[in-house]
Amino acid sequence: MAEEIVNRIANSKLVTFNLEDYYPPGQRIAFDVSDWLLEGFVLREKDFRERALEHDWSQYANSFVALYCSTDAIVPAWAYMLLTSYLQPYSKKTIVGNLEDLESHLYQEIIDKMDVSGLQGKPVIVKGCANKPIPKNAYLFLINKLQPVVASLMYGEACSSVPLYKKSKNR
Repeated sequence: MAEEIVNRIANSKLVTFNLEDYYPPGQRIAFDVSDWLLEGFVLREKDFRERALEHDWSQYANSFVALYCSTDAIVPAWAYMLLTSYLQPYSKKTIVGNLEDLESHLYQEIIDKMDVSGLQGKPVIVKGCANKPIPKNAYLFLINKLQPVVASLMYGEACSSVPLYKKSKNR
């Protein structure tokens, strides 16, 4: 008679943490301000303000917006602030930067608000593969949040994980 196969991973105290589970829903939009600059480089205040006033901002409803400039133009802070003032009633979040910066910012907020007290003293594995765009910074934010609480941290899958941290018995 064959022995029963026991799934030791399923029976362990190991907790799998998947950042993909915290991915905020909503469209991501990159808004290039160079399109509103003279020849992509010169910001003329009057023209810039007119474009902002005439623009249909409602198209950004429930979206996350990354304001950036694809040229080497020097864009003053007030220009980004002006665009944000128009976006504020519509967008979920607006930042200055690219789409990866936007994802990092979103995850920083999510991880900062996370209650990880339920992971106290437990071994945790952070799932590595994701179908959604999880920024590398999110993993760093998560390590900073979890390390003071957990017994150990690993990365990957339970069957093939990479050890990252193990709490010293002297702590």
